Amino acid sequence: MKKLEDHLAEIKTDMVAVCLEYADNQAEEIFIYGSYEPNMYAFDVFYKINGQFVHRDQLNNAVQQSGLQKHEYDVSDTRQLAILKIGRENLKAIRKKCEEYNREMPTEIKLYYDVKKNQLKGQSKYELMYSHNDELLPSDIFDAWFEEVKNQETE
Repeated sequence: MKKLEDHLAEIKTDMVAVCLEYADNQAEEIFIYGSYEPNMYAFDVFYKINGQFVHRDQLNNAVQQSGLQKHEYDVSDTRQLAILKIGRENLKAIRKKCEEYNREMPTEIKLYYDVKKNQLKGQSKYELMYSHNDELLPSDIFDAWFEEVKNQETE
């Protein structure tokens, strides 16, 4: 019989697979952000490709700046909207499983996937991060995480 953790692991594995596919399996590292606060789901992803940290809409910048053989990523609006939608659907699936098992849904999920090591790490929070603050949006938290990761790498 499956436990909640088994269901959540499957959903998180799907999130990673979708994000890896979006980057044409070229990413070194994947950073996935998901949040749920009353009536709002937020999802986004950024990558380390060719040693550079890039948002999902900037994958081609990592190729151009590296001087490596040209690989054109499809970062069209249609494709970006699709990955965000799939991510939000995964968050809804997590919420549904948490409800089924009478468990609290995390307000924030940060996943880190090391492609070469095939290793997934994650952390979750359960306190409100932005819905109680008129000045803060999920994208602000995501952007702060991006900058934090990028700055840690350059130190």
